[in-house]
Amino acid sequence: MITSNGYVLEESPRRLGELHPTPTAERTDRDALWRRLQEQGYLFLPGLLDPDPLWAFRAFYFESLRGCGLWDESRPAVDGSAAVTPVDQAALRHALFGTVIPSPQYQALCAQPVLQSWFAWFLADEVHLHRRKILRHTRPGENGVGTATQAHYDLVYLREGTDRLLSAWFPLGDCPVELGGLTYLEGSHHQIMAEEAAGKHRRAAWMTADLPAMADQYDSRWLLADYAAGDVVVHSAHLVHAATDNVAADGTMRLSTDIRYQRSRDPIDWRWQDHWRPDDGL
Repeated sequence: MITSNGYVLEESPRRLGELHPTPTAERTDRDALWRRLQEQGYLFLPGLLDPDPLWAFRAFYFESLRGCGLWDESRPAVDGSAAVTPVDQAALRHALFGTVIPSPQYQALCAQPVLQSWFAWFLADEVHLHRRKILRHTRPGENGVGTATQAHYDLVYLREGTDRLLSAWFPLGDCPVELGGLTYLEGSHHQIMAEEAAGKHRRAAWMTADLPAMADQYDSRWLLADYAAGDVVVHSAHLVHAATDNVAADGTMRLSTDIRYQRSRDPIDWRWQDHWRPDDGL
């Protein structure tokens, strides 16, 4: 059973499907990639990144949060196995936003040459990486509203800059469906672009936690994948996406990051040029 924020996703073929990897033959064809991005709103690029630095960062992440009660410290940090004790939320926030987010390790991870060069090639220009970057873990068994990323599209949070930016989401470690990776509402970017042109969306907010109702509203499917370390999904700022709940029976936490690249010459949202903070209002 697949859930998001406690809502059970309908598993019929009309409401649930697979995220399709970009065909190998297109991976070096920029024009073909642009056509695919415009058509489906995303590019699923398995194995784009070397997984070794991702696993190393996963270990660094949980080791940096030692003492917060988040993970089972009798296990290796890279496992990211959830502790059964209560989490010290104040200590967790202090370590995450004071140590991990501004760390050289995290900055290097997001600006690694293979990512920068891929975006520079794809956008055929000099590129800018937004300094505000999101880093999330999800614990198994948390399934109330607000525990998983609710349905939204990125442009509502980036209105002070260009709408021609691209998000990249990738797991830090393997992320099969049961760990609660990202899910995308198939074809939703077409309707969102039409609604944006009509001025229907002007407020920065989640759309809903009720993914089944949204699939009915858009008469569409939520697309899922078993992600592996090294996989990257590049998606449009107009594509609706969310996360599913982590139901891993072995206690493994999902860890992932999402970052944004754009052409340097396009308008840049100034609000995204500082490190992510819990009180930044975005």
